[in-house]
Amino acid sequence: MDISSPSQVWRWISQHIYGLCLTIALAGIAYLLRNLPIFALFSPLIIAIMLGILFRNIIGMPAYCQVGVTFSMKRILRFAIILLGMQLSFVQVLAIGVKGIGLIIFTLFSTFGFTYCLGRQLGVSKSLTYLIASGTSICGASAVVATSSATHSSDRDTTYAVAIVTIFGTLSMFLYPLLPTLLSLTPETFGIWCGASIHEVAQVLAAAYQVSPISGELASITKLSRVLWLAPVIVGISYLYSYRKPHYNHQASTAIAIPWFIFYFILLIILNSLNIFPTELKNAIEQINKFLLTISMAAMGLETKLQQLRETGLKPLYLGAGSWLFISIFSYGLVKIFY
Repeated sequence: MDISSPSQVWRWISQHIYGLCLTIALAGIAYLLRNLPIFALFSPLIIAIMLGILFRNIIGMPAYCQVGVTFSMKRILRFAIILLGMQLSFVQVLAIGVKGIGLIIFTLFSTFGFTYCLGRQLGVSKSLTYLIASGTSICGASAVVATSSATHSSDRDTTYAVAIVTIFGTLSMFLYPLLPTLLSLTPETFGIWCGASIHEVAQVLAAAYQVSPISGELASITKLSRVLWLAPVIVGISYLYSYRKPHYNHQASTAIAIPWFIFYFILLIILNSLNIFPTELKNAIEQINKFLLTISMAAMGLETKLQQLRETGLKPLYLGAGSWLFISIFSYGLVKIFY
């Protein structure tokens, strides 16, 4: 939309302000609740999406909020994914060594392939299968939204996939800290396992730091190295989704649906690898980015209609569970073999 004139700016503001205020308010409440002991183990992102779901399905979302909520869910989240590039650098990949890089690559692509095959067996739609596969194998909600741009997935599929990866990532966050002794994992290997298998960055840190600072540090490096694969995987999905669709008309367009914001994400990674950003700026951007992600998760919750999820059925939930179990067990096996 062209907002070059004052009247158009005012029109844009009037259309978006109510939805934006609603998502910002829910994000703020999520941060406040995070300070209560009962919510201490949850990230604001998880709290925000649950608040959004409760608000939508109990109170109901006014129609005049829809435009702003959609903007928060799509535009703000894509901008937050771009800013995530400032937390990543190619130096991080080198820091975990050849074994760590191999473990991440093998786990990521094995999980994606397993999820794709399981989705076909269960009869889950190709679009929703891709969303769950990317969310589980790469980085949760951010990967789901990036993939939805490449596959032109519906808002319902996107929201369902985000909810699924959030559920199982949260389970990992609670269960993993109980397992190091039982599974004979040192703080170092536990951190690597967390980073290689848990869905969201916040969930990884919450689980790993409960065991030790060493686990948290290695988990963050491993996880962020895994997030670096977001860009090439999404571009690959764009190619596969565009060219492997059935073409009943041989003259049908085969243009690749590339989510262009991914290239801005890559650009920030390259610039950050050159150490041109001051540490203070990166720290400030990281905090801002967390709040932007929380706003987007609140919007995701507001777009979640439980009735629609029930209509979609339980098969995607089974797919998310199978994918979660696979990445947890498979990555643990690799950790034991490599380390």
